[in-house]
Amino acid sequence: MFAKLEEKILNSLTKEPEVIRQPVDQEDWDPREGLAILTEVFPDFLDHISGKTIIDFGCGGGGQSAALAMSGAKRVVGVDINDKSLLKARELIRGLDLEKSVEFRNNIGSDEVGQFDIVISQNSMEHFFDPAGILATMKSALTPEGELFVTFGPPWFAPHGSHMNYFLTIPWANIIFSQRAVMNVRGNFRDDGATRYEDVESGLNKMSARKFEHIIKECGMETRYRKYDCVKDMDFLGHLPLFRELFINRINCILVRKRNEK
Repeated sequence: MFAKLEEKILNSLTKEPEVIRQPVDQEDWDPREGLAILTEVFPDFLDHISGKTIIDFGCGGGGQSAALAMSGAKRVVGVDINDKSLLKARELIRGLDLEKSVEFRNNIGSDEVGQFDIVISQNSMEHFFDPAGILATMKSALTPEGELFVTFGPPWFAPHGSHMNYFLTIPWANIIFSQRAVMNVRGNFRDDGATRYEDVESGLNKMSARKFEHIIKECGMETRYRKYDCVKDMDFLGHLPLFRELFINRINCILVRKRNEK
């Protein structure tokens, strides 16, 4: 009875799903668009990447990788486990004549461990099935002085941490309502059969700020730069004990190896 009531309430709080943005059009591709998030959240980002060898971890359709090369990176390797995305990425690079400076693959080769100046992970950390293992893999690709740029959001306890805001208007749905109710209502908009947050497209690992901070510590890395973007630009909320998780919309940080590991 209660489950049906939850679904009834949730159904009253839905909207028409937002239209998914189309893939990059080669004819009007603007590299500034491909790096919009990174240049916004990391100070002097373009200066950081100039002349550097970079791994774009979780590269998707390759737009960001292309933009990195077009904005001064020496070499870019895009890594993604989705073969369909890699096919689109390679097509994009051919169209932009960037095959000499950009390549795509589904893993980091053992011969390239410790060879990259920068690794970038953008909007992926909340989706990895094994985030601790992935972070260790990204760390292993870095040179001793290399930097790992991570930005993602919203984390799990944020107003829209369930990533269901494309059809739900209510914030904190994953906290207020049961997983079963949210998934059942989601089924009205997606027919992929997902019954858990982990099963949705790209998956959700329920990454919180606290969980991510713990993973960083366990991986043996240090935070050189950190900024938590909070709701309504009220970033002071990110410093509130106990309640900060509810208001952090995006996590941005630059990680480096601990000094005793270099």
